[in-house]
Amino acid sequence: MPVMFRSLVIAVAAGALAGCSLPYYLQAIGGQLELLRKREPIDAVIADPERNADVRTTLGSVAGMREFAVNTLGLPDNDSYTTYVDLDRPYAVWNVVAAGEFSVEPERWCFPVAGCVSYRGFFDRDAAERYRQTLQARGLDAWSGGVRAYSTLGWFDDPVLNTMLGGGEEYIASLLFHELAHQKLYIRDDSELSEAFATAVEEHGMELWLGERGGAVALERYRERAERRDEFASLVSAQQERLSEIYESALADEAKRAAKAESFELMQDDYASLKARWGGADDYDAWFEQPMNNAKLAAVATYRRWLPVLRSRLDRVGLAAFYLEMEALAALPADERATVLESWVGSVPAAVRAR
Repeated sequence: MPVMFRSLVIAVAAGALAGCSLPYYLQAIGGQLELLRKREPIDAVIADPERNADVRTTLGSVAGMREFAVNTLGLPDNDSYTTYVDLDRPYAVWNVVAAGEFSVEPERWCFPVAGCVSYRGFFDRDAAERYRQTLQARGLDAWSGGVRAYSTLGWFDDPVLNTMLGGGEEYIASLLFHELAHQKLYIRDDSELSEAFATAVEEHGMELWLGERGGAVALERYRERAERRDEFASLVSAQQERLSEIYESALADEAKRAAKAESFELMQDDYASLKARWGGADDYDAWFEQPMNNAKLAAVATYRRWLPVLRSRLDRVGLAAFYLEMEALAALPADERATVLESWVGSVPAAVRAR
């Protein structure tokens, strides 16, 4: 699955642990401290002839990405992404998402810094899998997936990770823009809006960055992938709507389970049709090869719910005004924030709303 789901790690002091899950916090703190301990200046890695040549070459492009993020996108100018960490594993963390058996809405967990979010992050894959199984034993739908990068929301200077390098320069740039956007603005207790904001800035930034540096071919290739990503998100949203009708119906539980299973089979058919229209592009094959449930859908929906609205708003008012509007929006109570967002929906072109 292309990375559509990134984590916001929870940085807390020991005194904040009272009344919370001590083992979970200890692994989060221990994992973050290990990461900080392993940081090396990127310049030193590049200058070391003993280091992997591909890694050195790739890291050589990071300074330009940071400069673009600061000067063109107005993102924080700090020491994030000036260091490198090789974690010797494929993912930085593994996130666990859960939803009720008959619900498309994710469960939420609340933490001292990040507020209430729709996932739990683990630095150890086995620990994530054990927690997923615990949730399933409680009758919930649960899903666990690897995450290649996350933001500490400005609490620490985030490093470039080995887990970020495999996708090439475009992929690294998109991650840097996204995670620095989280440092720019994070809406406490609103995972959907926080992720939509960061993704909107990321996508806007990639259009500009590729337009300046990647050339017309690279930009067109990116736009084609973005269009497929939007259509995939629309497919997920349509599936959630289909399931919501089932869950809200008067059917008995056994009948709902049967209808749920049939609905996921229909989703597979929908993807086959979509893939055929894409000319066989297999961007999401790996995602569809894994078992389906409500939590897996929610993991995607967290990133995409408000994205068309925010992208349209950003294009309409420009980046500087967009930042000011989003800061004002973040300061509102949740119900007032939702009212403003709904008012913006009317200004979104119909073709965009349909995504």
